[in-house]
Amino acid sequence: MTDNTDSNTKQQTQGDGQGPEWQQEVINRLVFASLNEQRKARRWGIFFKSLTFAYLFFILILLLLPGDGGFAPAVAGKHTALVDVRGIIAADAEASADRIISGLRAAFENRNSVGVIIRINSPGGSPVQAGYINDEMRRLREEYPDKPLYAVITDLGASGAYYIAVGAEKIYVDKASLVGSIGVISSSFGFVEAMKKLGIERRLYTAGRNKAFLDPFSPEKPEEVAHFQSVLNNTHAQFIRVVREGRGDRLKGKDEEIFSGLFWSGEQSVEMGLADGMGSSSYIARTIFGEEDIVDYTPPVSFFDQFAEKIGAGATRMLLQYTGALHLR
Repeated sequence: MTDNTDSNTKQQTQGDGQGPEWQQEVINRLVFASLNEQRKARRWGIFFKSLTFAYLFFILILLLLPGDGGFAPAVAGKHTALVDVRGIIAADAEASADRIISGLRAAFENRNSVGVIIRINSPGGSPVQAGYINDEMRRLREEYPDKPLYAVITDLGASGAYYIAVGAEKIYVDKASLVGSIGVISSSFGFVEAMKKLGIERRLYTAGRNKAFLDPFSPEKPEEVAHFQSVLNNTHAQFIRVVREGRGDRLKGKDEEIFSGLFWSGEQSVEMGLADGMGSSSYIARTIFGEEDIVDYTPPVSFFDQFAEKIGAGATRMLLQYTGALHLR
């Protein structure tokens, strides 16, 4: 009787899940869960420490990479010097005046360079940056009269890029290059009617009668439009003067066509006197300068600058567009 009772009690205890085996299993599970959590915590700790180390190492590499200043390639023997103008011409872009001028000076100062080629592939950009480069090209040509400076337009040499090109002694193109676009543009938007439909009230406070000049959220004022057009016309006149000084009597055709903002193929640009002939950088170096060994004097862009430019290029273009800033394109 007693044995049966103990047996029934044991079976009931095991059936209820309250026996010693079940308790041990729970303890084991808790221990293993704790160990797993510790392993995960260690893994995450190692991951974040590695990430921090990689970040610091990346910053160190950026600091050690060459910047834009003081670049001068080590060259032995006679050669043709080359400086590239690529992309949008702007102060914080790859084709900034500081970078291009630095390369041009290094190219001219090297006694072994027999001539300098400024190779252009750009849709234009800032008239100020283009003007700085053009002025320096003219100065260097005067300082080094025996060292020729030629411009070579590859795919595109429009507006501010052409502003730079006319600072060279001669301009060479490909037959399919796009050349010209001698004009000035500034664009924005007007949101007045959209605000009316949405029931938005414009509240604008200024000190200075013209401080809200051409505000896109306010109706246009004829006197403001007229003033801004005079600024555009003046900048255009500066552009025309620089082109005439650079090209002289080589220009052919009517002024109202040449300076209208139109662009032409490289073949057409030669016919119009906007360019002197067709040829590549290697052609100039080999056939005209007599030194086919070309050395690139374009200051290298650091990885950090390239990354920052890619991130900010779109925002910069949008800012220029929405604020109505002038660009030669």
